[in-house]
Amino acid sequence: MSKKGRGNQNSSISGEALTEQILAALSKSPEQGFNYKQIAKRLNITDSPQRQMIADILKSLSKQGSVQEIFHGKYRVKQTRGYITGTVDMTRMGYGFISTEDLEDDVFVSARNLKTALHGDKVKVYLYAKRKGARPEGEVVEIIERWRTSFVGTVEIMPNFAFLIPDNKNMPFDLFIPTSKLNGALQGQKAVARVVDWDPKSKNPVAEIINVLGYPGLHETEMHAILAEFELPYHFTEEVEHDADKIPGEISENDIKSRRDFRQVPTFTIDPEDAKDFDDAISLRQLENGNWEVGIHIADVTHYVKIGSLVEDEAKQRATSIYLVDRVVPMLPERLSNHICSLSQAEDKLTYSAVFELNDKSEVIDEWFGRTIINSDRRFSYKEAQLVIDSGDGDMKEQVLLLHRLAQQLRTKRFALGAFAFEKIEVKFDLDEAGKPLGIKFREMGTANQLVEEFMLLANKRVAEYVGKKLRGKTFVYRIHDKPDPEKISNFSHFITRFGYKLMDGEKTSLPKAMNTLLNSVAGKKEQNIIETLALRSMAKAIYSTDNIGHYGLSFKYYTHFTSPIRRYPDMMVHRLLSAYLSEENPGTQDKYQKLCDHSSKMERLAAEAERASVKYKQVEFMSDKTGQVFEGVISGVTEWGIYVEIIENQCEGMIHIRELADDFYEYDEDNYCIKGRSTGKVYTLGDRVNIEVVKADLQKKQLDYRLV
Repeated sequence: MSKKGRGNQNSSISGEALTEQILAALSKSPEQGFNYKQIAKRLNITDSPQRQMIADILKSLSKQGSVQEIFHGKYRVKQTRGYITGTVDMTRMGYGFISTEDLEDDVFVSARNLKTALHGDKVKVYLYAKRKGARPEGEVVEIIERWRTSFVGTVEIMPNFAFLIPDNKNMPFDLFIPTSKLNGALQGQKAVARVVDWDPKSKNPVAEIINVLGYPGLHETEMHAILAEFELPYHFTEEVEHDADKIPGEISENDIKSRRDFRQVPTFTIDPEDAKDFDDAISLRQLENGNWEVGIHIADVTHYVKIGSLVEDEAKQRATSIYLVDRVVPMLPERLSNHICSLSQAEDKLTYSAVFELNDKSEVIDEWFGRTIINSDRRFSYKEAQLVIDSGDGDMKEQVLLLHRLAQQLRTKRFALGAFAFEKIEVKFDLDEAGKPLGIKFREMGTANQLVEEFMLLANKRVAEYVGKKLRGKTFVYRIHDKPDPEKISNFSHFITRFGYKLMDGEKTSLPKAMNTLLNSVAGKKEQNIIETLALRSMAKAIYSTDNIGHYGLSFKYYTHFTSPIRRYPDMMVHRLLSAYLSEENPGTQDKYQKLCDHSSKMERLAAEAERASVKYKQVEFMSDKTGQVFEGVISGVTEWGIYVEIIENQCEGMIHIRELADDFYEYDEDNYCIKGRSTGKVYTLGDRVNIEVVKADLQKKQLDYRLV
C-alpha cells in the first residue's frame, strides 16, 4: 500500500486518537523538538486539514502544559518522570536546588544525594515520584560539567596534612591537601587549590595548591584573590607577552596609502584622568555645503592582532578588560593596549572610523566606514573637557562646543524615541600607597561624558544598521537587550508607591517615559540610589548575540559594540565582520560567532562581579576603623535572615541579623519587601530610613555587620 493511501486512511481519525499519536511520537524522542510538519511526516499524514489539526492540537497541549513550546512552533514533551538536567544552586547547609528548563519548580536534592555536585555544576538528576503538593525531589546521577575546579581560601596546616578553607560561601566543604601538595603555601596564607580527586564516600575533596596569593589583608593578596575567585587571569604568560613584542608598531607607507588621512583634521580624545588605553577619538570639520563632518575614530586593533596568534587567542579567552578599584587587568598586553593601539596625543595612529555628515539639527546626511590614520591634537580628561563646555573657553573650544551642541540634540532625540535614562552612580576610592582606602567619592557624569557617549552610540547604531538593514541576513554580532519581565515591573511599581511615587499614569504613557520621569524626580533625594538600583534590577541584562532582537533600553532596532576594541573582544569581531562585508568576503558561519557571543557575555558578567567584589572589599576595609560610629542609612534589602542597610553618605552596605532585632519575633513578608514584628506589629521595609551603628567589619567574608540605633 502506498504511503499516500495510508495517509488518507487516517482522514477520519478523531481528535483524541490523534492527540495520543502526537504524544507518543513526541515521547519517542523526549530531548528533541518537532514542528507540526515533522510530526505529520512521522505519522504519515499528508492531507492539509489533518496537518492543520496537528498544529492546533500542539497549541492546546502546550496551553495545558503537557508539551512545551521550546521556540516558536517547535514542541517537545514535558518531562514529568525520569531525568532532567539543570544547574545546582547550593545552600550553606549543604543541600541544593536544581534549576532546570524542563520543569517550572526547582528540584530539591538533599546533601547526601548531591553526590559531590557543587554550586553552579551542570548535572543530570533522577526525579523521584512526585508526592501531591510537595516540591519535586531527586538525586544527582551524573555531573555533566563542573562549574569550577579551583577554589580560593585560607591554608590551615595540621601535623600530617592540611586543609584549604574556601572563601566562597557556596562551597560547604573544606579541601583536603596532602602535605606534599602544599607547593610552598604557609599556615594562614591565602592560596588557590585545584580539586584533583573526590571519592563520593569521603566528605572532603582532595586538592593541590596551584597558586600562593600571600597573607590575607594585604592589598595585593586580596585583589589577586578576587580575580582567582572568579577564575579570571591577573597576568599574561611569557609566551603571550613575547608574541605581543613581535608585533611591529611602525606605520609603513603602504598602511598610509590604503587609508583615508585625517591627520590634518582637528581631532581630540576625552577619557578618565587615569586612563592609558584610549580607544576612541573624535574629529570635526565644516564641509563646503555648511554641514559638519564628524569622525568617530576607533583604535584599529585588528590591524595588529591577527587571527591565529597567541595574543588573539588570549583576547578571545579573556573577552574583556577588568576594572578593579586600583587596576586594570587588560584584555590585550600593555604594549598594545597602552602604547601601539592607544590613540595618544600628537602621534600618528591607525584607526577604524565611522564618519558622518551631520546638518545643524544633528541629522545624518551621509555616512562612511573604513580604515583611516589620525593624529590627535589634544588629550582631554573629562574634567578638562567639562571646563571648556561650562566656561565656553579653552583649547579647541570651537570643536568641543559645537560637538557638545550636536550631542545634546542627539540625546534629546534619543529620549523622545523612548530610550531609558539610567545613570548608575559609580563609587571611586582615594587609595594610599599601600592600597588602603582614605575616602570614598562618586564619579560625576557631566555633559562632557554625554558628548562622548552620544557619538559612540551613533557609531555603534549606524554600523549595526548598515549590516542589519542594508545587507540583510548577514551574520553579525549585535548587542541586544530584551523587554523587562512584566512581573518585575509590577513589583517595582508597587514598591515605589511607598515613597509616594507612581510609575504609570494610565495606559498612555510608555514604560521608558514613565521610568525617566520617575528617575528625574528621585534625582538628588535620599532614596535615589535604592530606587535606581531596583529599577535596574527590574530590567533584563544586555548581552551579545548574532540573533538581533533590538536594544530595548536604548530604543534602537539595531545596535552593536564597535567603539572599544582595546577592552572588548566583541568589538574586535565587529571590526572583522564589517571589513569582510566592505570588501565583499564571507566571514564564516553564524554558529562560530554565536559561541563567541555567549562566551563574551559570560566573561562580561564575571568581570562585573569581580569589579563589584573589589569595591565591596574596599568598602569593608574603609569601614573597618569606624566600629561604634553611627550613620544614617536606607534599608536596601530584606531577607528571612535579616535586613541590609546602605549608608547614605558612602553607599557601604551591611547587614543587621534578624537575631539582633531582639525586641520581637520578626516574620519575613516576601511580597511586600518587609519583615514584621509578630506582637508589636513593627515593620521594616525596603527603602525605610534608619540609623545604624557599625558593629563589625569582616574583611575575610567581605561583609559589614550593623545594628539599629
